[in-house]
Amino acid sequence: MDTTLPSVGSQAVIDFPALSALVSALRRRGYQVIGPTVRDGAITCDAIEKIEDLPIGWGDEQESGRYRLKKRDDSAVFAYTVGPQGWKRYLHPPELPMFEGKRDGEAFQILRNPPSPPQYAFLGVRACELAAIRLQDRVLIGDRYRDPAYQARREGAFLVAVNCTQAGGTCFCVSMGTGPRVGAGFDLALTELLGAGQHSFVVEVGSKTGAAVLAEVEHRKARKEDVKAAVAAVDAAASQMGRSVDAKEVRDLLFDNFDHPRWDRVAARCLSCANCTLVCPTCFCTTVEDITDITGEHAERWRKWDSCFTDGFSYIHGGSIRLSVKSRYRQWLTHKFAAWVDQFGAHGCVGCGRCITWCPGRIDVTEEIREIRGVASPA
Repeated sequence: MDTTLPSVGSQAVIDFPALSALVSALRRRGYQVIGPTVRDGAITCDAIEKIEDLPIGWGDEQESGRYRLKKRDDSAVFAYTVGPQGWKRYLHPPELPMFEGKRDGEAFQILRNPPSPPQYAFLGVRACELAAIRLQDRVLIGDRYRDPAYQARREGAFLVAVNCTQAGGTCFCVSMGTGPRVGAGFDLALTELLGAGQHSFVVEVGSKTGAAVLAEVEHRKARKEDVKAAVAAVDAAASQMGRSVDAKEVRDLLFDNFDHPRWDRVAARCLSCANCTLVCPTCFCTTVEDITDITGEHAERWRKWDSCFTDGFSYIHGGSIRLSVKSRYRQWLTHKFAAWVDQFGAHGCVGCGRCITWCPGRIDVTEEIREIRGVASPA
């Protein structure tokens, strides 16, 4: 074991059993560890207490409108792509209590403020998801108006990223410049190496906190051959993308084709179910609901996820301004690939492919962009 304190930017190697020690080290520091686990026929995010909670030996198959778990013939831990849930639900929860109160004579008394969030450690953050977190940081805490609920969760989060060593059928992160190699913003980044009797992880240190955590785990300094193998594994994933999209000039393409006939054709298939926005790791829209009991003595205010695919989302005085499915789908796709660039300086899509996998109408955003551009779909 290397007894020197790892430095930011250094690389080390841990063996498979040390992954358990990593989880324990995070828990000792007071983190609630959230990672991938098998549940309800999918790999989803949930609390991780021991290494056996992870999806060891499981992978997945994803295509347009299709997701299936697949049992592997090895003990790989991160040999899947992304499931229906991302880290957004922990940083930007689907339902968030804002306050609770009761009538006090002629006034209204606030009973409690929302509880402080736990300190999260996310294990298994993919490159596209890390990019999505950076985008939400830009939207929710990177401007004049900040979301204090998001900020409280984000500032205390510890991120263990994972480089992808294989791509999924609906992945197109290479096209969006977001993966499969993780970028900045992680505390530790793992690359899983498996084969020839070896099961280990090359670990890159991304922060001083990450270095301190790694120091509590048995590790050795990475050799040149370890680093080379890790780079080759990630490069292989980059060459296996199941989808692609030409992101060049897509902003102008969508703004210039507001009346393209493709919008009518995709609207005929779209159920306006909002699945795409719910699984998207960058969508951030919310609504506020006030709830009272039958006596009017008790009230609660909740913030909940909303979607531009709902009738009421665009409601203003006099009614909604996007009454058709066509207008709502056009708004969503144009915002992701065009208006978002003007607002936040980057595309709102990270190429994770979730919206393709979980669309019951089997709508593929990469296909829609190609059709609007007038380029035939690949055979």
